[in-house]
Amino acid sequence: MSDTNGFRVIRSRRRTLALEITRQGEVLVRAPLLASDEAISRFVNAHRGWLEKHLSRRKEYLSAHPEPTPEQVQLWKSMAESRLPALVSRWAAEMCVSPCGIRVTAARTRFGSCSAKGRLCFSLYLMAYPDAAIEYVVVHELAHLRHHDHSPAFYAEVERYLPDWRQRRELLRR
Repeated sequence: MSDTNGFRVIRSRRRTLALEITRQGEVLVRAPLLASDEAISRFVNAHRGWLEKHLSRRKEYLSAHPEPTPEQVQLWKSMAESRLPALVSRWAAEMCVSPCGIRVTAARTRFGSCSAKGRLCFSLYLMAYPDAAIEYVVVHELAHLRHHDHSPAFYAEVERYLPDWRQRRELLRR
């Protein structure tokens, strides 16, 4: 690894160059072992527009969503553990589905997931969002017990219980 011109280079046995912006807003260049520093710099310069656009978005996001303190994370975890089981139970009864279990995780890339065995996982970070958004994620994951994909039938199932699901999903994107 080396640090050059505001970006970090990670060399590996790959064949192509790739740009990445980390969660913290750091620029990474993934490069083949034998790629020259000049070739890497040319690659970064050729993608400068993309890089500036996405770095700007990431910095906006980070300023609007500062890193939570350990105390905040613990609070969200206990909130999730106390609120989500009742919410899942209520919606599971209404939707006539039976999840195999519920877990609260510290996942950052998704708010919820449903395993093939019917186990639901929810991110503790979901607690930072309005109740309408939390309810949407619960219904979304429960709908996966019937449809294990994001097909039109899946979204029809979600819409059957939450006609305003699009507005609720939008709350998660802000």
